[in-house]
Amino acid sequence: MINLKNVTFKWHKSDSSPTLNIKELVIEKGEHIFLHGPSGSGKSTLLAILAGINTATSGEVSILDKNLTTLSNTTRDIFRADHIGYIFQNFNLLPYLTPIENITLGCEFSKSRKQKILKKSSNKNSALQKEAIRLLNALGLTAQYHHKDVATLSIGQQQRVAAARAFIGSPELIIADEPTSALDTNNRGSFIKLLFEQAKLSNSTLVFVSHDETLKPLFNRSIDLINLQEQV
Repeated sequence: MINLKNVTFKWHKSDSSPTLNIKELVIEKGEHIFLHGPSGSGKSTLLAILAGINTATSGEVSILDKNLTTLSNTTRDIFRADHIGYIFQNFNLLPYLTPIENITLGCEFSKSRKQKILKKSSNKNSALQKEAIRLLNALGLTAQYHHKDVATLSIGQQQRVAAARAFIGSPELIIADEPTSALDTNNRGSFIKLLFEQAKLSNSTLVFVSHDETLKPLFNRSIDLINLQEQV
C-alpha cells in the first residue's frame, strides 16, 4: 500500500540537513496507523509527502504501486483526488457552503470516486447527496445541520463534515492530520471509533497523526517518527 525508501525532504536546497530523513517505511493495506512525535518532528511534512502535496527531495514514495516522485504535478493531483482522502488539521472547509455541498464538491475533482457512488445507485441524480447524508449520519451529524452553512457549526461538527468529505467515494487511503486536537478526551475516542467504522466499510487504510499518545492503543500499529528517522 505505502512504501517509502531512502526518503529525504528539504524545504530549501541550501538547507544543511533535511527536515525528514526516512530509510524505510511500509504500511500494509487496511492498517490503522497511529503516527506520533513531538511538535516539529515532521509529522505534517510526512503526511503531505504521502498525499503528493509536497514532493520528496530524494528517494522513492510508492502509494498503490505508483512512485509519486516520478509523476508530473497534474498527474499527482489527479492521483490524490482519486485515491486519497485527507482530513486537514484546520478542516479546510468552504464556510459559505453546507455540509452536503462541501462533501460532494470533492467528487467533482475525481471521476473514479464519483463513479463508485453512481454505480451503486439507481437514481444517479441524487446519488452523491444521498451518500453525503449517509456519511454525515454515520459520523454523528444529524439532519438538522446538513443544510446549514458550515461556518455556523461547532468545531466538533465541522470535524465530522471534514471526515465525511475524506471518505466519500471510498478512497484507498485516508490521511488524518491531528483531527481531534480541539476535542476533549471522551469525544476523541468516540470520533476515532467512527473513523474506524467508516474505514472498514470503505476498505481504506488509515494514517492518523497526533501528539496525544493516549490514543495509541486504539490503533493496529503505532509509529514514532523520531525513532523511525533514527534508524537511518
